[in-house]
Amino acid sequence: MSTNIRAKVQSFGGHLTAMVLPNIGAFIAWGFITALFIPTGWMPNEYFGELVGPMITYLLPLLIGYTGGQIVGDKRGAVAGAIGTMGVIAGAEIPMFVGAMIMGPLSGWVIVQIDKRLQNKIPSGFEMVVNNFSLGIFGMLMCLFAYAIVGPAVTAANLFVKSGIEALVATGFLPLLAIINEPAKVLFLNNAIDQGIYYPLGLQAAAETGKSIFFMVASNPGPGLGMLLAYAKFGEGLSKKSAPSAIIIHFFGGIHELYFPYVLMKPIMIVAMIAGAATGIATFNLLDGGLVAGPSPGSIFSYLALTPRGSFFATIAGVTSATVVSFLVASAILKMSKKEQSEDEFEQSISDMKEMKAEGTVTKGVAQASTEQSVKAIKFVAFACDAGMGSSAMGASTFKRKLEKAGYDVQVKHFAIENVPSEADVVVTHESLENRAIKATGLPVVTIKNFLHDPALDTLMNTIGQQA
Repeated sequence: MSTNIRAKVQSFGGHLTAMVLPNIGAFIAWGFITALFIPTGWMPNEYFGELVGPMITYLLPLLIGYTGGQIVGDKRGAVAGAIGTMGVIAGAEIPMFVGAMIMGPLSGWVIVQIDKRLQNKIPSGFEMVVNNFSLGIFGMLMCLFAYAIVGPAVTAANLFVKSGIEALVATGFLPLLAIINEPAKVLFLNNAIDQGIYYPLGLQAAAETGKSIFFMVASNPGPGLGMLLAYAKFGEGLSKKSAPSAIIIHFFGGIHELYFPYVLMKPIMIVAMIAGAATGIATFNLLDGGLVAGPSPGSIFSYLALTPRGSFFATIAGVTSATVVSFLVASAILKMSKKEQSEDEFEQSISDMKEMKAEGTVTKGVAQASTEQSVKAIKFVAFACDAGMGSSAMGASTFKRKLEKAGYDVQVKHFAIENVPSEADVVVTHESLENRAIKATGLPVVTIKNFLHDPALDTLMNTIGQQA
């Protein structure tokens, strides 16, 4: 896959994630209500169980549509997004999450275009009237369009995808999804797959049966854990030293990006990931496993918290089997490797991620950024990632503690790449996302090669200290 196409798919996945992740709390609330009160739940209750249907049919899609519209067009875009989303909800018999992801941003974009054309053409004193009626009229048109066109189209596409995946389930070939999922995760394309396909299908299934295996096919922390354990046992140099810390953050914190460089330093390691993931999926499927909602982040704690009654053995068995198989295959790969991995080679393998997943040149380090782009005194550091959560939140909190310990008065916050404020002085991001960061922010960018031990952050720290 070319870097240009990959960057576009990453960006697409990032937009999907930006609509879903701010509302994960609502999805989890619905998941708990489902797990507790449906007839097969922990505390069956017909009265409270009545909440399950309306929440998944109306509340969750409307939240996605509202958020999608807000991303594009602020508050007016959010209202337009909710109106447009109501059209796909009314025009379909399935939970319309994909429709919401379409109509939310689209409706917000339309109202932004309308506002641009009406700007400076509204007579003084009529601003509120024109603004309210323009939103109402075009919101109505988008709602009608969604009801008549988008809703039926999304329903047809959903049935096609659902039938294909259900065929894999029926024939026992569902583990083959690992062949798609694992390479996609390492190339940072997991959001497009997870948020765009598996989450909507999983929510549909969970509404009918109270749980879904679709939430588990790409988020299992077992394969990554097994591979990192192999590096901790049989690795060399920095890869061996950093693996234990990566295990903790990956498995318990749910930040899977920590293990990506370990795969990329030995590309054949993707075989271990696929083998582990396929084993986990097969185990989940065999034991009728499933979660009540999407685990975000994909940590073992999320898995256990979202496991319904009667499925704990399946969840634990699936994660464990994936870990064991991934560990065995990864260990064999490391043992058969005749060439010892040095620290320099590990650093180089992480650097190669740039060439695989980004285009163009980027300012490396704050010192170079200061020379070439005239960076002013750094008072606001923005950590950015695909969704503004997970890795960027971890990096921001760690760096903020270092600054506070050193006595430096610098603001440090984490954002989604497209939401980094213009007031920021420097953007810190993973190097696989640097091209997007440059285009989206226009600010000096510092790229992180390793979330745990990175010289670029030391350089940034030193530069802040010199300016203090």
